[in-house]
Amino acid sequence: MKVLGIETSCDETAVAVVEDGRSVLANLISSQVDLHARYGGVVPELASRAHVQAINPLMAEALDRAGCRFADIDGVAVTVGPGLAGALLVGVAAAKAVSLATGAELIGVNHLEGHIYANFLEHGPPEPPYVCLVVSGGHTLLVHMPEEHRYEVLGQTVDDAAGEAFDKIARFMGLGFPGGPALDRLARQGDPEAIAFPRAMADSGDYDFSLSGLKTAVLRYVKGELAAGRRPDPADLAASFQEAIVDVQVSKTVAAALERGVSTVLLGGGVVANTRLRERMEKAGAEAGLRVLFPAIELCTDNAAMIACAGASRLARGERSSLDVAIDPGLELAP
Repeated sequence: MKVLGIETSCDETAVAVVEDGRSVLANLISSQVDLHARYGGVVPELASRAHVQAINPLMAEALDRAGCRFADIDGVAVTVGPGLAGALLVGVAAAKAVSLATGAELIGVNHLEGHIYANFLEHGPPEPPYVCLVVSGGHTLLVHMPEEHRYEVLGQTVDDAAGEAFDKIARFMGLGFPGGPALDRLARQGDPEAIAFPRAMADSGDYDFSLSGLKTAVLRYVKGELAAGRRPDPADLAASFQEAIVDVQVSKTVAAALERGVSTVLLGGGVVANTRLRERMEKAGAEAGLRVLFPAIELCTDNAAMIACAGASRLARGERSSLDVAIDPGLELAP
């Protein structure tokens, strides 16, 4: 079964062709980084227009690279939420058009589920149950999966998402947009123990996260140092800030896995490209006797292969979406 995946939830136009739920025949991304960099963040209206311009040529190129035609596609999987409303509409409209014109089955996919299923492209579906840490620009949450496509949200951020926090501090430090990768690179040159930033909600007794206080702590620290005539070392600042985020994410993920009695932990989302998070999570997992899986770097950020993978799994279960399927910018993972 060949599934065409379409992802336009934010600022990346992505199209992929995946065969039998695992074999990636094509996985293309048209980036809008340069378009939004001058504004220091994503401008929704500009993102939507860029999707409109890119989607049809990208579909044609993806099919060409996969060595197939529209007539060869059995299913069309598309992100229906969460995300930016205008951006989502472009992808869903394209998916409906393909489905109507070719007769391919249509399936709407939750973007967060796609991030989880990115793991299955490389590793295949491990034996459930799992605990999943999903961390991106818009989300930070811990999820228990007793079986495939069943979700119990154990905890989530009460304010900012991890990716949002990375981008805001990176912008404060003048590292540009997107800030997460730049901060990660700089942090590798610094001492993660140089500055004792707070570990918010580390001992809260639940699986929720909070990051707004940490951002404030960074700003106050820098202002205090400058007022005292000292200039903080940028690499140490980046490494210490990053470590404060990673510490809580790792400790709560391991605690959730042990409490739920699972043997496998899955990581998904753009922030999983962070090298320190991958390193610390793998080490902590090994010490706790857990199998920790995360996608390749190129499958962590928004892409259509993960959407096609999740969609193929749902299609194989007999699930289908009608042509009137609607977008849901605030879509959550259903139980």
